[in-house]
Amino acid sequence: MKQIETIKKGENYSAVNIGKVDEIKDYVLPMGPDVTIQGKVFAGQAVDATGSEFSFQTLVPGQDSGFLHQHKTHEEIYIILRGEGHYQVDGEIFPVSEGSIVRVAPNGKRALKNTGTEPLTMLCIQYKAGAFGEADSPMTDGIILPDELKW
Repeated sequence: MKQIETIKKGENYSAVNIGKVDEIKDYVLPMGPDVTIQGKVFAGQAVDATGSEFSFQTLVPGQDSGFLHQHKTHEEIYIILRGEGHYQVDGEIFPVSEGSIVRVAPNGKRALKNTGTEPLTMLCIQYKAGAFGEADSPMTDGIILPDELKW
């Protein structure tokens, strides 16, 4: 089974490598005694993320996510990195392809299916719904430092 590689960790950072995008299909995610998901890896804990979780998943042609699901408190953003398919939310089905971004509220009943002829790879970011407000804009939260870059 493919494993996440730790690159380096410090006081204020963690860096890992999940491998090439084409290798995501080689991960196996155990979800319980009778459920495993081929081609999915969660990486938030590997980088010690404290405000979100994220996963990468590759679906081969014809493969779907296996089940509808929803969350108790987490909103999700799905970013399609490669391929094409259909996304289902609350019974509505629409096409997605490379560059598509889908946000789903916690109660949304969701699933994804690869309807193309190539692997479909996506990044899913989940975080607590309602955690960000107007004051949390990246334009106001970020601080540009005068420190010299060292390459």
